[in-house]
Amino acid sequence: MARRKAPRTWVKNVTTVSTYPPPGTFTLPAKDIARIMARKDVSPKGIGSGIRMIQFFINRSGKNLSKERKIELEKAKKILQQQMRRRV
Repeated sequence: MARRKAPRTWVKNVTTVSTYPPPGTFTLPAKDIARIMARKDVSPKGIGSGIRMIQFFINRSGKNLSKERKIELEKAKKILQQQMRRRV
């Protein structure tokens, strides 16, 4: 007997107990996303936390994420990674 494939689900909200990016954050240009994700109220544990949230959003979006949006999110990650390198 063939196994049934579980339906794919998508996590719509990227939030945890301590962080809440404002609604619509991931639809903005890369510089704005990076600026928001670097704030202490959004990423209290530092810039690395913001990078992980962006990557989580990319991973969970899967095929539903447009190519243009993925490029913008990757740019935002690169901006944050550069900021992190400068601070070390």
